Amino acid sequence: MYRSAEIGPIMAQHNELGKAGEDAAVALLMSKGMRIEARNWRSGRNELDIVARDGAFIVFVEVKSRSTSHFGKPDEFISPAQQRRLIAAANAYMEEYGIVLEARFDTVSVVMDGTDVRTFHIREAFHPGLAR
Repeated sequence: MYRSAEIGPIMAQHNELGKAGEDAAVALLMSKGMRIEARNWRSGRNELDIVARDGAFIVFVEVKSRSTSHFGKPDEFISPAQQRRLIAAANAYMEEYGIVLEARFDTVSVVMDGTDVRTFHIREAFHPGLAR
């Protein structure tokens, strides 16, 4: 019981950081002319953080937020297994909505260190055929 009470505030902080990071990512993508189609879309256990339109592309954006970049940029922590889950969710999204556009997988890293917020957008962060 003591342990779970101890973890609660940490999880709340983590969730707040993730939500703030996604908000910052949406603002960045919109400033680049992208149209946000969906946020936090789920297919079973898989989730797409942001789905956007960028011209002729449907873009699936994974957002990684951290409070520091001391251990590397957040987007460096997208594993091959996570890439496979994102691809599966993207396929489900496209099938559900009948989308026939070319898909792209981007990442947005958000580092929120106090009041300093830094965002990094990587277009074509990975390709479905290359996910191990």
